[in-house]
Amino acid sequence: MTTRTDLSESPLIEGRDDLLSVFAKGEKPPADWRIGTEHEKFVYRTADHRAPSWDEPGGIRDLLLGLTDYGWRPVEENGKIIALTGSDGTISLEPAGQLELSGAPLASLHETCAEAGRHLEQVKAVGDRLGLGFLGLGMWPDKTRAALPIMPKGRYAIMLRHMPRVGNLGLDMMLRTCTIQVNLDYESEADMAKKFRVGLALQPVATALFANSPLTEGKPNGFKSFRSHIWTDTDPHRTGMLPFVFEDGFGYERYCDYALDVPMYFVMRDGRYIDCAGESFRAFLDGKLPQLPGEKPTIADWTDHLSTAFPEVRLKSFLEMRGADGGRWGRICALPALWVGLLYDGQALDAAWDLVKHWTIEEREQLRADVPAQALEARVPGGGTMQELAAKVIDIASTGLSNRARLDAGGTNEVGFLDPLREVVATGVTPADRLLGRYHGEWAGDVSRVYQELSF
Repeated sequence: MTTRTDLSESPLIEGRDDLLSVFAKGEKPPADWRIGTEHEKFVYRTADHRAPSWDEPGGIRDLLLGLTDYGWRPVEENGKIIALTGSDGTISLEPAGQLELSGAPLASLHETCAEAGRHLEQVKAVGDRLGLGFLGLGMWPDKTRAALPIMPKGRYAIMLRHMPRVGNLGLDMMLRTCTIQVNLDYESEADMAKKFRVGLALQPVATALFANSPLTEGKPNGFKSFRSHIWTDTDPHRTGMLPFVFEDGFGYERYCDYALDVPMYFVMRDGRYIDCAGESFRAFLDGKLPQLPGEKPTIADWTDHLSTAFPEVRLKSFLEMRGADGGRWGRICALPALWVGLLYDGQALDAAWDLVKHWTIEEREQLRADVPAQALEARVPGGGTMQELAAKVIDIASTGLSNRARLDAGGTNEVGFLDPLREVVATGVTPADRLLGRYHGEWAGDVSRVYQELSF
């Protein structure tokens, strides 16, 4: 989740144009479009597989401090290091100590994959010194909520209190899941709207291809992507498929209205979080927020608030693709390859939209509901299986990457980053299927084998 690293003074919101400006300022010409890849991983003690706390010797604090050897700069909250900034972006903590890299905006998949490789080399080197290991999965396969630590971030304390009021699985989302995401640019409001629609409609394809969370507390949970299912019972006010995105005239104004109706979590003042859970940002605009009577919000308050909506695709000053489970190194590169191929080439974007433009709201919602359990076996609108649809989508993405013609030093384009997804489609076997196969096969139900065989 977003970590505020800039605490400088922010201008007051004077009117609706200031709210919309956050989205409009994201517009860039295609030559300036960038790729921002985010990936999370679980941290565990190699000695006993326990999730380390923030303050224990050799724990999460020491992991962050160890990474400063590579030039990362500490970010503190109330005197405690809770993030790092550097040339490769931001390293931050999820609520139970999941370690996230929010990568820098980069021009090519070659660069973003190299960035991921550098990051993993660094955390593994520090982890080796501290006795820590790292797992790339969508959900802790063996940990109960009670077994997990809580990181010292004020935002998380507020969310942990609020989540049980609005859904049954929000605490699981916070404490027991990991994801891979990619942040992408748009040229104009119309370009944003088209990319948003394609991204939302095809987000279940990414969920199926990256499904990697079939185990909970040591046993199969009945899903291929339980992480994705968790989002359906987290908070209905800030999650979902956003049917209004497909309505005529959708643009910044409509998303702004949606975000204003998302209940607040907090306001940050003087480096501290003020609990405003359930309050209205509209009331805040009128100076009627009970926690800050008479005070009106800043642009920073608005950008903070935008980060507390969790739909399958999210708009800030860029678009976030949010449907994939966490995974290992090749999948960290494959997720941005999929979406860059689909959304950063006009021919590919048109072809992707042709696949989904006739789907009804009900069909999109049904596919979203079916995929967490069925993955590639889910039926798609118009007939056929998700496996067949995913093959078409990957072919379109491959064309898009070929058309981009972004070459590395050896003259190779970006298409090869799709290879892990081609394998999934060719075999019909998702990461979750492989994990279940091991569980029922050579592991004989011993989930602890995951640490020896599937760590980074």
